[in-house]
Amino acid sequence: MSEKYDLIVIGGGPGGLTAAEMAAKKKKRVLIIEKEGWGGTCTHRGCIPTKALLSCSKYYADLKKLKRMGINIADSSVDFPAVKKHQQQIVKVSALGAQKMLNDAGAEIKQGVGEIISPSEVRFTDSSGKSENLSTQNILMAWGSIPQVLSGINLSERILTSDGVLNLNALPSSIIIVGGSVIGAEFATFFAELGTKVTMVEILDTIIPLEDQECADLLKQELTRMGVVIHTSTKLESLKDTGSSVAMVAQKDGKHLEISADYALLCTGRKPLLFTAELDKCGIEYTQAGIKVDKKMMTSVAGIYAVGDVTGGMMLAHRAMQQAKFAVERIFGGDDFAYNEDCIPSVVYSHPQIARVGYTQKRAGEEGLSVEVVKSPYSANIIARAELTGQGFVKAVFHQNKLIGATIVGEDAAELIVPLALIVSNQMTKKQLKGWVLPHPTLSEVFALLTG
Repeated sequence: MSEKYDLIVIGGGPGGLTAAEMAAKKKKRVLIIEKEGWGGTCTHRGCIPTKALLSCSKYYADLKKLKRMGINIADSSVDFPAVKKHQQQIVKVSALGAQKMLNDAGAEIKQGVGEIISPSEVRFTDSSGKSENLSTQNILMAWGSIPQVLSGINLSERILTSDGVLNLNALPSSIIIVGGSVIGAEFATFFAELGTKVTMVEILDTIIPLEDQECADLLKQELTRMGVVIHTSTKLESLKDTGSSVAMVAQKDGKHLEISADYALLCTGRKPLLFTAELDKCGIEYTQAGIKVDKKMMTSVAGIYAVGDVTGGMMLAHRAMQQAKFAVERIFGGDDFAYNEDCIPSVVYSHPQIARVGYTQKRAGEEGLSVEVVKSPYSANIIARAELTGQGFVKAVFHQNKLIGATIVGEDAAELIVPLALIVSNQMTKKQLKGWVLPHPTLSEVFALLTG
């Protein structure tokens, strides 16, 4: 057995990368093991490729605005192979960047499978099948998550998950999206903006049910304007690949709904990737919702930690990274900083975008909090009007004069949520916000009503 490591990280996604880099920078002997590509789902099948695609579709959709501004561009069209090439190039650069980051930090890297044998031992197996047992003081699991497939649905060349749809080499003329989730809303936006006929089916009475209802309603309105046909309160009964298309049967209002399309995309959530045999062997507590961890990411077994999607909860890359920071600080000591899930922002990269941090108005009401809600419309902002992006608003939730949550729907919501996340995490009061000076004219002036 080789010399003992201080930390072995299993999984090279955002959480694993962050943990390995931080530990290596602390001059610890660190090994990170990744089975597939550096960067994990985020880089290869999630955040990075989908946002590259959405950037393309947004620029194409924005061409229609130019005519309203007096600029005419003729003969615009979609070159889908070129769109794919752009996506693949961004993924390649991101993956190479992740590997370089590890090398620069001084972490050891191995490509293959890492299997937990005990709290102090990991078996590594490379692509040729050669194995070796590695000794370690600590283990960190960053196993990630996988798409959830509905019972009774068989995946095929035409019935796809969010992983498989990224491999399409031609733009479908039509697609059925099962699930009005965050992922469903993003893919509906992308395909609709490029001209695909999109039908969305959602079993609940609203799309993106975890978000503010007014935001969900506005997004539904905008998706409908793009041509997306949305069926809420609709239960899927069957979905079959006919060879040349897909056929869906659903039930809505007691009636059968039959729809066919070129492809079907399942956007019915993700689930933690759990290697239960390893967990059981080590006595690590878990449920199907994820591995159980304490506030500093240690499992029920001392010396074994878990971060990211495998712990359940919000499956966000930046959450995994923050959890990894906590785990490394706990293992090796360092800065003591607060971790609060209410301070982790989330974004729906639809068009318009939706971004949220902390409490929504609905959640505050459910918890019996006495709150003041301040709403600031994009339509009153001169930059939003000049750029023809006046659809949207900021909704801020105050409790005892402190900002405890905010939701933004509209242009650049993903960027605008950043200062609000900082305000929420620092529990700033209305009085403190009075000193917040916003440059004029900017989109950031939508925050003016928050400053009193």
